[in-house]
Amino acid sequence: MTIEFYRPPKAILASGTKEGVELGGDKSILSVDGQHNLYDEGTIFTEMSWAEFYKESGLEDQIDTFQTTEYKSVRDDPNALVNTIVESIERIIREKKLFYGIVDFEVDAFLNQNCVIPGLTLDPEIINKFMEAHKKTRDENLFPEITIGAGGIYKIKFEFQGKNKKNLRIFGSSLEDISDKLRLARGFATGIVCTSRGAANLYIMSDNIIFSENELPELYIDEENIGIIEMGIQRELLFPISWFRIDIGIKSLETLELWDEIKDKPKLQKALEQYNDYISKLLIKKYKAVASGDQFSTTLEEDFYNMSPAERRKALKDMADAIKILTKKYKE
Repeated sequence: MTIEFYRPPKAILASGTKEGVELGGDKSILSVDGQHNLYDEGTIFTEMSWAEFYKESGLEDQIDTFQTTEYKSVRDDPNALVNTIVESIERIIREKKLFYGIVDFEVDAFLNQNCVIPGLTLDPEIINKFMEAHKKTRDENLFPEITIGAGGIYKIKFEFQGKNKKNLRIFGSSLEDISDKLRLARGFATGIVCTSRGAANLYIMSDNIIFSENELPELYIDEENIGIIEMGIQRELLFPISWFRIDIGIKSLETLELWDEIKDKPKLQKALEQYNDYISKLLIKKYKAVASGDQFSTTLEEDFYNMSPAERRKALKDMADAIKILTKKYKE
């Protein structure tokens, strides 16, 4: 199912021509709404350059000059980074969305034999195939189609592809359902962005995403999906654009280089507490709808807000387990 990515960073749209190509990278905070659409909420780092190829015969794919076209970074400035995170969280709450994670897009036009995404290792022969395919993408301008949504916000269509795509396209028919699944999510997925029929397809090559405090993450390599990408490129159905890595859930903040330095700052702690309360209200709303009897629902909510964070987590787990058991018995 195709969904939409609002305010997508420049790195996922990086284009090129026979004369040159856009190179660079972007790290941003993402949110998700109840319809599974993604939104870029705040830039942590972005740097884009225009790389011009040599004009001499035989050197058409060799880079001659670089020119920086866009640069912004808060990743090395603790106060600016906290402000970006807090503003993103406040907007997510205000617009009734969820903190989805942190995404990295890296664009090297596949001219680099060493894969630039941490956590992903590929055979150089595969990267060579991607490089040849990217040349065709540039020559024929086969990049994602940008459209304008409500309020003048630009967007693109996109899809997740791969055996474990359910780890990124969180199952749920409402914001409450998605929040229940996403609240304990941790880990990352890596892969390649390819364009097909005007949409950006995020092909997952590896991931170690889990949705439970008791699980231990294990890195999974999707060899089948890598084969599908190669076949799609060979048949000229897929055209590679960039690499991606998505660290999922609110715990993705812990992957930031300055996390140990900023994690105890009062401004950030206050925003995280507000977000936790926001999620708690969504979950209470979900479980109240299932529970029968107004008195039970009212008591449940009052007791819940008097609990410690650890007690809340256990209560939510117990409620989820109870709902599963009741649903199973009802079906029987």
